[in-house]
Amino acid sequence: MNSQVVGIARSWLGTPYLHQASVQGVGCDCLGLLRGIWRTVYGHKPEAIPAYTQDWSEPQGDERLMAGAHRHLRDVSHAPLAAGQVILFRMRQGAVAKHLGIVSDAGGIPQFIHAYQGHGVVESPLSAPWRKRIAARFEFIERDD
Repeated sequence: MNSQVVGIARSWLGTPYLHQASVQGVGCDCLGLLRGIWRTVYGHKPEAIPAYTQDWSEPQGDERLMAGAHRHLRDVSHAPLAAGQVILFRMRQGAVAKHLGIVSDAGGIPQFIHAYQGHGVVESPLSAPWRKRIAARFEFIERDD
């Protein structure tokens, strides 16, 4: 499953950043990238997504992104870093998790794929500044249906 997730994520590279979108090659944000990967893996949307602002419910302190990940993915925060994992980030200490990406390489220089405002879908080093922002890690769940 994890190698499939990485392959799908890489197929989105170069997609422009577009808030609330999830259309490969046209535009997406970080959640839209994950939703697109989900649709390819499972053949349907995980759930209806209400409109959201770029602050991701930060003023209210709601962990909406984290709660959604717990509903649909398996928490692997205590397992070793592995390709295919979904990583959630807190952009500031004490803030809600509001960015996510897919680990694309967990080797010597770990990499991740994410939709980043001003850059689109890119593969970036999972550098020390990014690593210190990791709030949780998840994996897609094998489905028998």
